[in-house]
Amino acid sequence: MIAAQELHTEFQFPQEADTQLSSDTDLEDPDVKNAKLGKGKAGKKGKKAPGEKGKGGAAKGAGLGRVNGHHQENGMENMTLFEVVKMGKSATQSVVDDWIESYKNDRDIALLDLINFFIQCSGCKGAVSAEMFRHMQNSEIIRKMTEEFDEDSGDYPLTMAGPLWKKFKSSFCEFIGVLVRQCQYSIIYDEYMMDTVISLLTGLSDSQVRAFRHTSTLAAMKLMTALVNVALNLSINMDNTQRQYEAERNKVMAKRANDRLELLLQKRKELQENQDEIENMMNAIFKGVFVHRYRDAIAEIRAICIEEIGVWMKMYSDAFLNDSYLKYVGWTMHDKQGEVRLKCLTALQGLYYNRELNTRLELFTSRFKDRIVSMTLDKEYDVAVQAIKLLTLVLHSSDEVLTAEDCESVYHLVYSAHRPVAVAAGEFLYKKLFSHRGPEEEGMPRRGRQSVNGNLIKTTVFFFLESELHEHGAYLVDSLWECAGELLKDWESMISLLLDEPMPGEEALTDHQETALIEIMLCAIRQACDAAWHIPISQGSILRTKEKKTQLDDRTRITEIFAVALPLLLAKYSVDAEKVTNLLQLPQFFDLEIYTTGRLEKHLESLLRQIREVVEKHTETDVLEACSMTYHALCNEEFTIFNRVDIARSQLLDELVDKFNRLLEDFLQEGEEPDEDDAYQVLSTLKRITAFHNAHDLSKWDLFTSNYKLLNTGLQNGDMPEQIVIHAMQCTHYVILWHLAKVSEGSSTKADMVTLRKQMRGFCLMCQSYLTSVNTTVKEQAFTILCDALMIFSHQIVSSSREQLEALIYTPDSSLQAELLNFILDHVFIDQDDDNNSTDGQHDDEASKIEALHKRRNLLAAYCKLIIYNVVEMNTGADIFKQYMRYYNDYGDIIKETMSKTRQIDKIQCAKTLILSLQQLFNEMLSDLGCNFDRSSSSFCGIKELARRFSLTFGLDQLKTREAIAMLHKDGIEFAFKEPSPQGEGNPPLNLAFLDILSEFSSKLLRQDKKTVHLYLERFMTFQMALQREDCWLPLISYRNSLQAGGDDDTMSVISGYSSRGSSIRSKKAKPASTGKRKLPEGEDAVWMNREQNVQTPVMMPSPHLSSTVLRDPKKMRPEESYMGVYSITSEQQQQPLPPQQQHHQTPMDYKYGTPFYGSTPFDSHEYLWLFIVGRRSSGLMEDDEEPIVEDVMMSSEDRLEDLNEGMDFDTMDIDLPPSKNRRERSELKPDYFDPSSIMDDSVGIGLLLRVK
Repeated sequence: MIAAQELHTEFQFPQEADTQLSSDTDLEDPDVKNAKLGKGKAGKKGKKAPGEKGKGGAAKGAGLGRVNGHHQENGMENMTLFEVVKMGKSATQSVVDDWIESYKNDRDIALLDLINFFIQCSGCKGAVSAEMFRHMQNSEIIRKMTEEFDEDSGDYPLTMAGPLWKKFKSSFCEFIGVLVRQCQYSIIYDEYMMDTVISLLTGLSDSQVRAFRHTSTLAAMKLMTALVNVALNLSINMDNTQRQYEAERNKVMAKRANDRLELLLQKRKELQENQDEIENMMNAIFKGVFVHRYRDAIAEIRAICIEEIGVWMKMYSDAFLNDSYLKYVGWTMHDKQGEVRLKCLTALQGLYYNRELNTRLELFTSRFKDRIVSMTLDKEYDVAVQAIKLLTLVLHSSDEVLTAEDCESVYHLVYSAHRPVAVAAGEFLYKKLFSHRGPEEEGMPRRGRQSVNGNLIKTTVFFFLESELHEHGAYLVDSLWECAGELLKDWESMISLLLDEPMPGEEALTDHQETALIEIMLCAIRQACDAAWHIPISQGSILRTKEKKTQLDDRTRITEIFAVALPLLLAKYSVDAEKVTNLLQLPQFFDLEIYTTGRLEKHLESLLRQIREVVEKHTETDVLEACSMTYHALCNEEFTIFNRVDIARSQLLDELVDKFNRLLEDFLQEGEEPDEDDAYQVLSTLKRITAFHNAHDLSKWDLFTSNYKLLNTGLQNGDMPEQIVIHAMQCTHYVILWHLAKVSEGSSTKADMVTLRKQMRGFCLMCQSYLTSVNTTVKEQAFTILCDALMIFSHQIVSSSREQLEALIYTPDSSLQAELLNFILDHVFIDQDDDNNSTDGQHDDEASKIEALHKRRNLLAAYCKLIIYNVVEMNTGADIFKQYMRYYNDYGDIIKETMSKTRQIDKIQCAKTLILSLQQLFNEMLSDLGCNFDRSSSSFCGIKELARRFSLTFGLDQLKTREAIAMLHKDGIEFAFKEPSPQGEGNPPLNLAFLDILSEFSSKLLRQDKKTVHLYLERFMTFQMALQREDCWLPLISYRNSLQAGGDDDTMSVISGYSSRGSSIRSKKAKPASTGKRKLPEGEDAVWMNREQNVQTPVMMPSPHLSSTVLRDPKKMRPEESYMGVYSITSEQQQQPLPPQQQHHQTPMDYKYGTPFYGSTPFDSHEYLWLFIVGRRSSGLMEDDEEPIVEDVMMSSEDRLEDLNEGMDFDTMDIDLPPSKNRRERSELKPDYFDPSSIMDDSVGIGLLLRVK
């Protein structure tokens, strides 16, 4: 360890510089007291006298803007050191040599150039003059430079972007290293150059200016690294000199050379003096810079310190590798920034990699081992990866350091979804469990049951079973692939373990272990054959030539091995459904040409026989689908085996269809109570046909007629077994889809199109009838198939130039839409304990509850897709949206995404749907509590909270949602005054309390729109209403107050807003030339007010409560059908009174354009008033609509942002979805419309917006 000597008296270091800066500001108060920094004034070696320094200063005139010969030759005159290093065009060695030459000529001028070099590298525009250098202390110079720093920009060379500045950091560090290396024999010992530089860098590193602190810390750390290298060389030279001295002194007197002894002694003394001086410099830098900056407020500065101390300990371990320096790395492993923690781990990896240093790390390991183990779960994946790699090095050095608990905490990370973490954990697992070789394994064969790999494969199986993650075998294989690929490719040993009998005294694999081994074997084969399976996503799916060859070789070897072994394995495990399902997936990875070239046709025949036997023995859906996919893989027309496999498949399907038709005929003629055995035979045959129909076209067998007859009989009699009905529906659905695929190819006739249309409509009607079945499972199947069919045969079927399919478009009528919605309300929005049928009575089983919830989520998602794709009316979503708060944990993400997508389709109609959902809840509350309810009740507060959540979903950009919010207030006001008071005149309207709910949306109105809404509200109010102050009128009072807040300071008129559509919303920096308010034009304002004065308060007619949208008459809401245009209005039409029924807005409304269509009937003045907000549109106003509002979110206040985050929260219950086959597949699944992670993409609607200056 370097002796902790006192600092040189010429250095005056700060005493409180270790205080961590609490601000990241580039410039703070320059008068903050810094520690006084000293400069060398006299020296023992080559030190100039004060008079000489003045002389050097006099020569400054000639030396200013120093130009050396090298730079002149390259045409780089008058360039400073900073500019030369920044350009990077000159060799660093030449630049340093030129500076050393200048230093020898006049060290003050050269040192001044070096000082200005560090100042300019910090981004400071000022320069230190010769006068300042002679008469000012370093602290005064730094204060002066701080005052001249550019405050307008926070960038400095180390943080600037661009290729030039990216290279600058490395050039800067290289310059410092070369400077010390070239000066290591003379100049650094003159007690002038190094003293001055170290003093300057120490002072700059304590500056409150980030640029000074960052640049000087980097320079000081690199300077220290260079000095450590010098100290190491001195130490080596001292050791060599000492050995030479000892060898010479041990000689006999006759042969001993005394002069050589004196020479060696003098040399050792000089080396010791130099070593002491270097240690003083290193101590000065370490105590003056490192000790304070390793806990700087800036993470990058802390990272620099930790990175360099790791270099020192690795380079000069004798002096630095001890607990006095290791403790800084250990402490910093708790840093809040992942960048710093990462540097700690990489520094330690360099130390643990060298086994010779392990003994010096024992105390550190025992002290900080738990922290390193905990960092394997770091939130930063890069840190977790390096932590696992560090533990692998620790494990490599000693098996006794890590306990079993420490190792187990790393083992489970092989199942991590982040592949680098899993791969690192796999390497750790392999070194711990597989890399040890006992003496008894030395003479064992390499492959086979009694081999080294056989035992290792067993160990893998045991680990897989003990981890209890049996559905994630692909993750385990992928994690071990890079380090244990040879083991996982030893398929001969795996087959031997499965087929061969155990040797005497050997314990055979259990049934559970055999299942796990088959799964691992399948995953390893898939990993070897599927290129994209294990390639990192960042590398894409492009294989190099070597990888392609390896993949082809593996596929060939797999085919040769398993073409023979697979029939034997199927024969042995034919009755085990799980094993057979995995084994039947192997032919998908075969090179089928080898069956012919390798003369393996007899093994193919054996395989086809075994598959046929499996089909006949099993009725499980997974097994049958695996058989179907195997036939699909083998029936490839490119290979010569196609005819052989096709014949076997056709024979099997002929027998199945004939058997089904025969059984069905007998089954339907038996009467009202079918025999159970016959029902089982029909069901098992139907399952096999359905499974094959999923992957094979069975159109030549007329399965639609028989299945339709079966479904019709079940509908009439009502006693058909539910599984038969479910599979009949599924099979019929496949028939229609295969028919559609054939028609889409364009080779079909018109008769085929008519037949398909007839079958599709008849089947949809059949499924609609089954929605009323008493069996829940049947209803769920009918609902799912109906949603799929409506999506497939919607208006989008004609997209991608498929206009010939227009005749197949099927639009659900009002009754079907109502039944679909009722199904959702009855079977999805229920409590967990009420789902009796879905869980089969196993309410205490958590897994069954999760599965039931997952099923309900799928049902809701299927229906919400119909809303999003405009298959059903958007206003049916009101019944979904109103459940948002109550079922937030279960379906909050789905409902949220549905609202987001509907807003993108039509902002105004989405807003009307949201307010409709609130109206429905309000009416339900009135029905339950009566008209005299308490506004502090939980029901009313719940509705108000839901309105607040709805308001948050509109975002912060009020211009984008202006029309939608305006329409929302319009509908809310009309609803509040629609019903008169049941207690007679003089009492508040029945729905007046709804204004309290509506006030949650007032903050989303623009100020000028608040005034317009307030005027619209006053049209519904009588003079007496405005004077009321009783509690029952408080909702009206509070709503009026919410509209008047900020409305008086209106600086924008609605009309002037329309005249300025060409201005950009994003040009926020543009300021108006005058500060005066913009007023409404007098003429236009008069016209506005005149129109308003002619409006009379509409008569409040009673109307039934809206409890559900299924009671409303549906409207077709496709954009192409809803365009009505904007009609001009004459002054005569404005004066005409409207009939009362028209004053209730019962005319059709074009929700897309916000324009009511009255035909020849004149506009209502109320509607004309709203045209100022929602009626004026332009096709050129859409360009900014799709921009996210992240800027507005970031600029909002903390409380506002908190509310926004609450509205955007997606913390819903985690559902265990079926495991994906590999990590890559999970990350590349097609984005679902109800994936919470995608809700921020254009979550604000994409409607038209009005721009206002």
